[in-house]
Amino acid sequence: MSILNDYSLEMTAKERPELDNAAGRILPGTQIAVAFLPNEDMESRIAAACHVRSLGFEPIPHISARRMRSAAELSDMVERCAQYAGVKRVFLVAGDPVRPDGPFEDTLSMLRTGVFESNGIESVGIAGHPEGHPIMDANRLASFMDRKVDEIGARGMASTLVTQFSFDAQALLDWHFSLRERGISIPVRLGVPGPAGVRRLLRYAAFCGVGATTSVLKKYGISLGKLIGLAGPDRLVSELEQGLIAERSDNLALHFFPFGSLGATADWISTYPHNKGLAA
Repeated sequence: MSILNDYSLEMTAKERPELDNAAGRILPGTQIAVAFLPNEDMESRIAAACHVRSLGFEPIPHISARRMRSAAELSDMVERCAQYAGVKRVFLVAGDPVRPDGPFEDTLSMLRTGVFESNGIESVGIAGHPEGHPIMDANRLASFMDRKVDEIGARGMASTLVTQFSFDAQALLDWHFSLRERGISIPVRLGVPGPAGVRRLLRYAAFCGVGATTSVLKKYGISLGKLIGLAGPDRLVSELEQGLIAERSDNLALHFFPFGSLGATADWISTYPHNKGLAA
């Protein structure tokens, strides 16, 4: 079974036209996350979730704890997403602001409101950090993950871990297997970049704190001496397939970050089996 049998994608609210153009090349029922960007308003995010549903895909709105201005705003967003877009899955993050815009410091504080299960949410996604976290050490990160998983389960919902994107297959594999060794068996989606311009990939990597050493980038297919052109995840996905050859289950899949190129990512996914012979 291919690791691409159950992939998911990410988009922003402004990318609805791109989704329309790419829809015919995306598997029906595919999970599509709608990112929570500070320069997009709530109406746009909810409209995007509705648009994803109208095209036959599964919308997963992101919700940023520290960007929610009130409990009422959180309740309104979840209720409307459930009512109008049939949302059953959400993805929760703490968010970037150092100081919260409202009453929520982190994902746990949102979970404890009860707003998700009361609106029929069945699954909650939380972030995984294969390359570490800028303000948490590994032990604290693991403890916080466990607390979130326990809280979600106690409220009758399922958990999914979705990682930040990475250029480093070994980092993703090591993190995944360490998770299983800790006895965490919930579904995992490993984040990989879609095909994009080299400069754009490096810009997002810097912004997201993703490891981008010269050796890792070279293995991925990026040369710092040649920043013009496109780079795709062929080698990364191939290496992940090889490293996960013994594990083919519903609990593991890939999550693609298209970086504004939904169509190019959909094309890449649909043709990837033909590219597996690409030279390493």
